[in-house]
Amino acid sequence: MAVDYTVIVVYLAGMLAMGWWGMRRAKSKSEFLVAGRRLGPWMYSGTMAAIVLGGASTIGGVGLGYQYGLSGAWMVFTIGLGLLALSVFFSARIARLKVYTVSEMLDLRYGGRAGVISGVVMWAYTLMLAVTSTIAYATIFDVLFDLNRTVAIVIGGSIVVAYSTLGGMWSITLTDMVQFVVKTIGVLLLLLPIAVVKAGGFSEMKAKLPTEYFDPLGIGGETIFTYVLIYTFGMLIGQDIWQRVFTARSDKVARYGGTVAGTYCLVYAIAGAVIGTAAKVMYPKLPSADAAFATIVKDELPMGVRGLVLAAALAAVMSTSSGALIACATVANNDIWSRLRGVVSPRGADEAHDEVKGNRLFILVMGIAVICIAIALNDVVQALTVAYNLLVAGLLVPILGGLLWRRGTAPGALAAVAAGGLSVVGLMWWYGILANEPVYYGLLTSLAVYVVVSLATRPTDAAVLAAWRERLAGRGAEPEAEPAPVPQ
Repeated sequence: MAVDYTVIVVYLAGMLAMGWWGMRRAKSKSEFLVAGRRLGPWMYSGTMAAIVLGGASTIGGVGLGYQYGLSGAWMVFTIGLGLLALSVFFSARIARLKVYTVSEMLDLRYGGRAGVISGVVMWAYTLMLAVTSTIAYATIFDVLFDLNRTVAIVIGGSIVVAYSTLGGMWSITLTDMVQFVVKTIGVLLLLLPIAVVKAGGFSEMKAKLPTEYFDPLGIGGETIFTYVLIYTFGMLIGQDIWQRVFTARSDKVARYGGTVAGTYCLVYAIAGAVIGTAAKVMYPKLPSADAAFATIVKDELPMGVRGLVLAAALAAVMSTSSGALIACATVANNDIWSRLRGVVSPRGADEAHDEVKGNRLFILVMGIAVICIAIALNDVVQALTVAYNLLVAGLLVPILGGLLWRRGTAPGALAAVAAGGLSVVGLMWWYGILANEPVYYGLLTSLAVYVVVSLATRPTDAAVLAAWRERLAGRGAEPEAEPAPVPQ
């Protein structure tokens, strides 16, 4: 596997080089956290597709195809639908707000009283997302180098922490573009056709597998509905996704670039399911469905190609991991720590400090925490389920309500976050963490409380709403540091 090892090492060295280059570009808070809000359509589309298509979408998507056939595409398909909905209906308004976090948006909309609690919920979600992405390194490095789990997590996690800390969003954007190209070549152009050919073509696959493997709804209607609720709606409100929207050069770039990325996700979803279905023909008795990706890559691909496809899997994991990491650090610093500094130290808001240095330090600290938690944590699925349930049940209604319903108030938003979050935690204890009911009932509780409390309390101050409308129109945003010129 010398050729494969060379491909992987060159790829990893390239990621670190991108981090070093990004460090030279990130001279202001805007440059470091949102790439100066200057990404054009092609770069924006590539980076947005890269962050939403992570290890779960690649390794997990193939695993679902192995287990359920073509209907295994639904998990990744609903991610694509969520990105399309965000891009078409909300991204332009989000981009015009010129904020850094979801909690800042809530503060603007409701008058500065909803951001702290929402920041804690969003931080927990992004932390768990980064942890689960980091754990996926163990699977890939085990195939590559037969490393033990802890060493694999430390190596993979350290590379992501290094380039993210050095250059912030600029480094992550550059690495994501490379990762997008590698994933496209490795998964769509190489692994997909090779897997189908090795399985004997579609006619042979249909002959050897049960008919339900080719039923578009074979995975079950309730499962599809749950995917829509968690992943489609989760795409609308996650800090990791919004932070990419903030990087767009204009609201048109956010809308059309995101639409291209969402469409790409739909294609990727089908490709993963087909690869998994082909793996089922070739390896009908694997001990785990999630082993399908690694098995077909290790046994069926020629050298060099195998290294590129494993690099594609590594790219998928790294893009999600780095996006979640910078989102986690941004929320921790801007929504939680900065507010605590303001409370603890009266001079906190006025003290001169290096914002880039502070955000860089938070990425490093959060990165170390993510690696340590990933090493200690065993049940990844449960951790991610808790994170998504809290996100959707706690924050979906206040965020979409703020964007769509003028009568929503700060007390209504705070009550909805609390009621949705507490109810979903209680219901997970009652029904079980992996049950579908907690997120259903938690979301309904949040909606009911938001409407009732908003109608029962005084409407949001007219001046707050006027300032909100100014921001939505792209006017009245706080000035940012002048960006460095873009190299030609």
